[in-house]
Amino acid sequence: MGTMVSVRGWLECDDEQLAQIKEIVEADDPELTYSGGWAFPARQYNNVRWAFYGGDIRALSLGWFEERLRQIARIPATYQDDEYDERPRGLFLVGHEADGMTEWRVHHGGLVIGLPAGDYGYLDA
Repeated sequence: MGTMVSVRGWLECDDEQLAQIKEIVEADDPELTYSGGWAFPARQYNNVRWAFYGGDIRALSLGWFEERLRQIARIPATYQDDEYDERPRGLFLVGHEADGMTEWRVHHGGLVIGLPAGDYGYLDA
């Protein structure tokens, strides 16, 4: 079956960015990818929009997920603001069966992968 990786996290964005995130997700063939792990609340409220991902995927497919997050991170701000970075941002925890957990941060137009900043070990139990 191969090594599995548990991926869970969220993105926050605005209406226009959410539409672009959905386009990126829907471009994947659901029969060939793990795109079914994406969820979008039917009722979004207030000013922030949310997209969530949760699923166990094969380690060999982790590159697919990383590329999707990099595409999403490059979505520009809908409104330019010198004080705030209004691009999509989020946090994902990636638990690898053999290598342990990493934290994937989407912000400032990129994806930063590193060791978890918090104590999330209880999620790997």
